[in-house]
Amino acid sequence: MADEQVSLTSLILIVVLGGLIIRYLFFSPATQTQRSPRDAQSASRAREAAVERIQQMFPQIDRRAALWDLHRNGGNIAATTERILSGRIETPPVTFQPPPPPASPTPSSTTQTSKAPIKPAEPDLITRYKLQEKVSANGETAAAAKAKAWSSSRDERQAALQRRRDEMILAARRKMEARIAAEKATGSKQQ
Repeated sequence: MADEQVSLTSLILIVVLGGLIIRYLFFSPATQTQRSPRDAQSASRAREAAVERIQQMFPQIDRRAALWDLHRNGGNIAATTERILSGRIETPPVTFQPPPPPASPTPSSTTQTSKAPIKPAEPDLITRYKLQEKVSANGETAAAAKAKAWSSSRDERQAALQRRRDEMILAARRKMEARIAAEKATGSKQQ
């Protein structure tokens, strides 16, 4: 055994592999920590956007539960949505403390915006789809507007869908007005 010698090529191979292993084990995290502030900020923004989307879809879910589920499944919004819809959303443990939500605008900027006239963010559907004249007609043309089931023309299909949307909005308005009138009638009878 004393006669065996290590060849030059195997010695070079051992030194190179050792150097690569040492570099991988000891020096690769240093390069990641230099990029981490940018990555942490983008991850935080992405996480907040995901929570915002989930809260828009499901306002009854609290922010902490949504963050916990997103944290558990790697930020997958679809998986969190599935869990919420199936009723399998879990309450986060007490030890889970999410970061606070992003800061709201400063008070000085809110006072400037409060001086401007406040207009509703979303007008009612009658105003948005310009259905005032149809409301005044009170459904007389609803039976006359029935069209064929489905058309091969794109424009006719779009017009039929818009007409159906308008009919649905007007029907909902009529039902709401009837319910309000019934409530008023029962309220006036009780007094």
